[in-house]
Amino acid sequence: MPDWSQLRQQFPSLKSPKGAADTAAGGFPEGWTYLDTASFGQIPVCASAAMIEHLTHRDQTASSQFMSWFDDIDALRDACAQLIHCERSDIAFVPSASIGLSYLMNGITWNSGDEVLTLSDDFPNQLYQGPLASRFGVLFRAVPWPEFYSSITERTRLVLLSTINYATGFRPPLEEIASYLRERRILLYLDGTQSLGALQFDVGQIRPAMFCVDAYKWMLSPNGAGFIYVDPELRRHLKPSVVGWRSDFGWRQVNQLNHADPVFADSAEKYEGGMLCFPSLYAMRAVVSLLLEIGPHLIEARVLELASKTRAMLRDFGAQVNADNSQIVTARVPNLDSGETARFLKQNHIVISARHGRLRVSPHFYNNEDDIESLRLSLRAARASIRI
Repeated sequence: MPDWSQLRQQFPSLKSPKGAADTAAGGFPEGWTYLDTASFGQIPVCASAAMIEHLTHRDQTASSQFMSWFDDIDALRDACAQLIHCERSDIAFVPSASIGLSYLMNGITWNSGDEVLTLSDDFPNQLYQGPLASRFGVLFRAVPWPEFYSSITERTRLVLLSTINYATGFRPPLEEIASYLRERRILLYLDGTQSLGALQFDVGQIRPAMFCVDAYKWMLSPNGAGFIYVDPELRRHLKPSVVGWRSDFGWRQVNQLNHADPVFADSAEKYEGGMLCFPSLYAMRAVVSLLLEIGPHLIEARVLELASKTRAMLRDFGAQVNADNSQIVTARVPNLDSGETARFLKQNHIVISARHGRLRVSPHFYNNEDDIESLRLSLRAARASIRI
């Protein structure tokens, strides 16, 4: 088993364990009890070091070796493919999940009357696609989960879903959904931002048309790092909506770039178009290496264990909590206003979130049982101070 306490030292923002003489590597005297990875993941020291190393090397070489940066990022492409069990040719990098979804929405050849379906409480990235869909004569609908299957019609062309709901922690049955949609030749877009890095994901089991991850949450990377998986069949039809100097398959021949229409490659890389956010991607490469070294199955087990212990603690407060299959814990606590409680806790260096009337607690592998106990004690203090 991994030494979780040793791994915690990779995260300087976190509160040191009880009795520790020093803070975590490079840490701060008053660390944080951070239980809000569903908002932002904490960046490990190895990721920050990778960014600094890249920027230092850039200065040392006056950027004269910039083409080698793409070779390094291809190594990240391999690592991402290993993480989700696909081929490197299936992976393209994006600066955010909204950009990845836009590639899909703008690249499909729509027919008037097509329909796009999502869940009514999904993340705004998905919910805000209505105005864009209407430009193409496409009907956009958001429905509650109990009405999901009955809302699919012969005109449904695309379904947009999150692997984990950001506000409720709901974990939809992806294999069942994907199989149902595949039988009807309906495309499935999955946003894995709220799960990958904590929970395992196997593209071969789900087979979405596109899987998109913004890496700043559970993948513990800086903003500007993310990737999409694009199914080989979809790539045959999905037009690149961002076209730049790297759109042509011969873009590596920088001394003699093609000056005619671009010839697109077959790989997902054709959707990248131009330059990449190299500092963030170097950091992400360090994180993915760390995740693979620890073992995604062990990370998932640890994260779900901490989430289960958090639920048990919250039940002692009489809270209504979500199902045990999600690493995002949501709770309605009697006689506690969620927003006021989150603010109260933050004043004591304990970070959770309030979402739509619920407390949201989202531990990662860098958390421990002491963090849960600190939360319990602070909730007790909050109950004495805050009333609805």
